[in-house]
Amino acid sequence: MLKEEEKFEFIINHDSDIPKYQQLVDGITNAIAENILQKGDLLPSVNVICKTYQLSRDTVFKAYTILKEQNTIESVPNKGYYVAGETRKVLLVLDTFKAYKEVLYHSFVNNLPDNVITDVQFHHYNIDVFKTIINNGIGKYYKYVVMNFDHKEIAPALSAISKDKLLLIDWNIQADKANNYVFQDFGKAFYNSLTEAVDLFKKYKKIQFVYPDFTNHPKETVEFFKKFCADFGFEYEVITDPKKFNIEKGIAYISVSDRILGHFLEQCKEKDYEPGKDVGFLSYNETPMKKFIYKGISVVSTDFKELGTKAAAFITHDEETQCYVPTNLIIRESL
Repeated sequence: MLKEEEKFEFIINHDSDIPKYQQLVDGITNAIAENILQKGDLLPSVNVICKTYQLSRDTVFKAYTILKEQNTIESVPNKGYYVAGETRKVLLVLDTFKAYKEVLYHSFVNNLPDNVITDVQFHHYNIDVFKTIINNGIGKYYKYVVMNFDHKEIAPALSAISKDKLLLIDWNIQADKANNYVFQDFGKAFYNSLTEAVDLFKKYKKIQFVYPDFTNHPKETVEFFKKFCADFGFEYEVITDPKKFNIEKGIAYISVSDRILGHFLEQCKEKDYEPGKDVGFLSYNETPMKKFIYKGISVVSTDFKELGTKAAAFITHDEETQCYVPTNLIIRESL
């Protein structure tokens, strides 16, 4: 029969750039996440770890001290080190930090058990940053929740993560039938939302979609905008150069950028235009403040709170997750 302390085994890579104490911390954390070690299990003594894995006492003490500070393990005088709880670490990779991503993040962490620790990192649409985050996280986390983007090297970078531990969120750009995912629909759902506002758009002589060249918003939204205008007979224009954004009376604007929303409101004040009457505005992505700006900014948006909730459910349940979060139109005074 194995002793409790013999449950734990890990591989030390003496040639790795990862410090040996961190490898030990990760090894114990992963063993707990995989239920190899459970609450109350006795860990190998410092001397056993040193002898088995050719580590110095300082290295092992440092690792155990970090785990104690994280409340992952506890020490009992004259008895040894024990697993304090079933702590699990999760990696959440987002693109950028914006107001609606904050809604997603808080919904995600607030729906996780107390024993789950979330590390959040941002790739800022930089493939080198993305690959570094993923490569550094391999083997360190119980599960991975990743907001990806359109780049050919994304899928190879993610291939090192077991698909049952990986959840792709937000944009269906690299997923296959085997992936777990929680996505929003940037195409047909957007089109359907616009159809709900047909009567409001009829107040205006033209619709301009401001899709600035600095945005990373999926281009399929623009294509479905064009289809909407063609289907309903609206005159339209797509503006990609933000320097050419100059509002005119009688035009409704749609924008995926909150920077453009700011420019729109500034120009309304300068030209004494009233949003919702002289000019219209429909913003992409709901934020907590848009219902308070001016008399309220109309938005088309997925439910980021629901997206975070469903992502959290993937962490707490070992079940296949493949779903889309609805996209909704919220009408306020700006349109």
